[in-house]
Amino acid sequence: MTLEELAGEHQTFGRDPDNVVLCLLAADEEDNQDVALQIHFTLIQAFCCENDINILRVSNPSRLAELLLLASGGGEQPADLHCVLVTNPHASQWKDPALSQLICFCRESRYMDQWVPVINLPER
Repeated sequence: MTLEELAGEHQTFGRDPDNVVLCLLAADEEDNQDVALQIHFTLIQAFCCENDINILRVSNPSRLAELLLLASGGGEQPADLHCVLVTNPHASQWKDPALSQLICFCRESRYMDQWVPVINLPER
């Protein structure tokens, strides 16, 4: 699922890796015991590394869902938010300061040998 699909903009970008700037992998403690999901995450991480896509692990999928629903203006919660792709179809969006800071955070984490940094989203 892409952030654009969540927001209701059902534009198709063909899932071109050049359009994806960030991959969020969300799992809680129960999900960490799911072997199939961990294999899925490993394959996604390999794809992202091969295509220079930044990756972040998020520790609280339910909180991530809340935040994404707030950002998209509400609506129904999607069934699966274990993997969210943030696309960047327009070069002008690179100038978004929040996205730039997030990309810098990922880059700095890689310099410290933390290839997939984890962000702990606290409960409300």
